[in-house]
Parts: sequence; structure tokens; C-alpha cells
Amino acid sequence: MADRQASVTRNTLETQITVSVNLDGSGSFNADTGVPFLEHMMDQIARHGLIDLDIQAKGDLHIDDHHTVEDIGITLGQAFAQAVGDKKGIRRYGHAYVPLDEALSRVVVDFSGRPGLAMDIPFTRGNIGRFDVELFGEFFQGFVNHAGVTLHIDNLKGKNAHHQAETVFKAFGRALRMALEEDPRMAGQMPSTKGCL
Repeated sequence: MADRQASVTRNTLETQITVSVNLDGSGSFNADTGVPFLEHMMDQIARHGLIDLDIQAKGDLHIDDHHTVEDIGITLGQAFAQAVGDKKGIRRYGHAYVPLDEALSRVVVDFSGRPGLAMDIPFTRGNIGRFDVELFGEFFQGFVNHAGVTLHIDNLKGKNAHHQAETVFKAFGRALRMALEEDPRMAGQMPSTKGCL
């Protein structure tokens, strides 16, 4: 399988972001975004997806975290789209259930080429520290729009909002890992009857 790495820079009047990914990495993570809880969640993607991930972001945090979180999702999606290439030989679909104490989440992903997000996370509070949990929706919407994936996220149980979020991102990382794995039985074939994704 070809070298599956990419680096993308996105500059707007609101944010300046560079994301580098290696889909066949070891789970190394480095970030400087000014949004500590988001960095904690990105670390889960890297560690559980075995994806090397570097995120450098400067945003208008004096307003709030919205633009920075959304634009990191967009830029990460663009980097994934570049790194995954033509998708020949990958499993395409991935899923994972992840528990953390009382919380349990399920994430299912399809590298379909079609952006779609169905997300149901009944957070038990509106903020985790200073992080507004509504911004997770902005992050994932930005990601799916630019990675070209269909993504279903369900938090099935949970009382602690931190646990709810962490199970979602751990499951997201593991679902990505499964979907992006090389399938030896596909032998470089396109995982679609259409012949393209």
C-alpha cells in the first residue's frame, strides 16, 4: 500500500491551522491548539487509531473556541482524504464499541466518499471544564464533509460527560483503524461495486 501521509494547511481570517497525519503510524501525537480538552480527544484518535497526528492551530480564542474546533475538524478531514488516496485495498468500513466506567459509545464509519453525520450524544452537562460540548458536532461535521466519510456516533450510556466524550473519541479512533486497514483478500481492489469511492 502506498505511503499514506499528508500535511494540510488552512489559513483564514479566523484560524491558521496545519494538520499532518500518517495513517500507518504508531499513535504518536503532538498538538498546540489552545484548546486543551480537544487536544486530549485528538490524542485518543491517534493512540487508538495508531495514526500519527500533529495539529498546530492559532485561532480567535478570545472570541470562543468555535472557529478553532470546527476548522481543526475541516483540516483533519482534508488531511485524511489526501492520505487515504484511492482507497483500493482498504476495509472501508469500521466500527467500535468502547466503555469507560459507566459510559459506553459506538462509532461506525464508512469511507464511502459521501459525507454524512448521524450523532446522538446526550451529554449530561453543557461544558467539560471550559469546553462547550456542542462544539463536538462542529468538529465531526467539518471532518465528515472534508474526509468524505459517513459517520454514525452513538453514546449508549453515560452519566459523566468526560467519560461520554472519551468513549466517543476512543471508539472513533478504533473505527478509523479498522476501516483504514489493508484487507489482504481485497488485493488492491476497490471496495465498491461502483468501481470508485
